[in-house]
Amino acid sequence: MIIAGLQKSSLIDYPNEIAAVVFTSGCNFRCPFCHNGGLLEDKKSQKITPEEVLDFLKTRQNKLQGVVISGGEPTLHKDLEDFIIKIRDLGFKIKLDTNGSNPSVLIDLVNKNLIDYVAMDIKSPLKKYKEATNSNIDTENIKESIDFLLKGKVDYEFRTTVVKESLSFDDFRIIAQEIKGAKRYFLQKFISEHAFDETFRDKTTYTKEEFEKIKEILSASIKEIYVR
Repeated sequence: MIIAGLQKSSLIDYPNEIAAVVFTSGCNFRCPFCHNGGLLEDKKSQKITPEEVLDFLKTRQNKLQGVVISGGEPTLHKDLEDFIIKIRDLGFKIKLDTNGSNPSVLIDLVNKNLIDYVAMDIKSPLKKYKEATNSNIDTENIKESIDFLLKGKVDYEFRTTVVKESLSFDDFRIIAQEIKGAKRYFLQKFISEHAFDETFRDKTTYTKEEFEKIKEILSASIKEIYVR
């Protein structure tokens, strides 16, 4: 594992749990709106070792309930499963943040009961994914991850960072069909200040009233919709 950072406590990253957040280094997407641009490269000069994370967690047993493994894209790391097993052996719940590009890893971890909660990013309608991620992504992998989560074998949420100039109301009508039946969907307000692509630092998100319109569009297909 190449770990770029550790947030020792969070009240917002794991629903209804107090959790630590582990940030892995490296990502296969180059989303221009990404606010974690410093984690995109697979940097070998990690800031913290897995052993240091585990030693910290040993001091937080009975104080923290969960650990969020975020990124970057955690599923790129071949030793992710071993790392998760060691964390679970300490008694923590595990939340995985993923872009859904490695469905085989996601499915395997869930089927082995190693994950308690998944947050999967929905970058755009599938037909716009290559543009949205600035990557040559196989959207069949994204669809496979979506379809697996919709089966409900693990608690989950979908989430989208909303850049007004990139996602139209019609795009959300398409997304509503692509994740139809989803349990939970978060619309995340785009904050331009730390966007990976500097040209996105003058872009905006929707107004409160416009987000209500988007929620209305989504409401026939998705059970719970939130803006954060």
